[in-house]
Amino acid sequence: MRLRKKARQPLLHLLLIPFCLVWSYPFVWMLFSSLKTNVEYVGAGLRLLPESFQWENYSRAWTVARFSDYFQNSVVITVSSVLIVLVVSALAGYSLGRGELPGKRWILLGMAALMFIPKGYTIIPVFQVIKHLGLLNTIPGVILAESSGAHVIFILLFMAFYRDLPKELEEAAEIDGAGFIRTFGQVMLPLSKPVLTTAGIMQFIFTWNSFFVPLVFTLNKPELRTLAVGMYSFAGENSVDYTGMAAGAAIALVPVVCVFVLFQRYFVDGIAGSVKG
Repeated sequence: MRLRKKARQPLLHLLLIPFCLVWSYPFVWMLFSSLKTNVEYVGAGLRLLPESFQWENYSRAWTVARFSDYFQNSVVITVSSVLIVLVVSALAGYSLGRGELPGKRWILLGMAALMFIPKGYTIIPVFQVIKHLGLLNTIPGVILAESSGAHVIFILLFMAFYRDLPKELEEAAEIDGAGFIRTFGQVMLPLSKPVLTTAGIMQFIFTWNSFFVPLVFTLNKPELRTLAVGMYSFAGENSVDYTGMAAGAAIALVPVVCVFVLFQRYFVDGIAGSVKG
């Protein structure tokens, strides 16, 4: 049986190679397009290699299109949002997974219902809250707006992980005089590294690629734009800098790819552990 299974694996890999090439071709095409001229971009069709590599497209995107500022804004907003969401989601998941809350079943049902509400429907109340806090058109305002929401998936991941941890951990912490919060911070949270990484990667990707929220909350201050919103810089009134836009897209994708590759193992472990639990 094992020999037959091993014999099928090379065949399966051969069948998957064409799907992999089709899936990755648009990304590779974008990378090579970022090194073409605009004339070649329009007339080259699906041809990959440029006639000559135009590296100045990246310098134009970084300086002229102000992607250096947008990159810094994206890093600050994304990192802050990830930290806030992780703390809130971990605390909520720990309370639901380990605490004896009255009406916990109804809380979970309400959270599940929130998953079906599009974020566009909640942008108006979030906008009003940020406005009354005096944080409109500011980086902290964008951070709070990006961190808002129920984050149901993350809370459920943490809840499933904490629920299946042995009770002896809490009992040992109680003997040492630790309370609910101290037990969470010093015992439970360090054990949840796989789930922390999984939720962190997902929130990083969501926030880094977010367009609607940063656009709404930075309309009057273009210098506060993120990379996703900064793509507007390449679209003029009568023309579009396609190769500059491709270079900007490549710059924006590099951190996402690096984060996922570096923490891929923890991401898979976190998903597998939560599903198993």
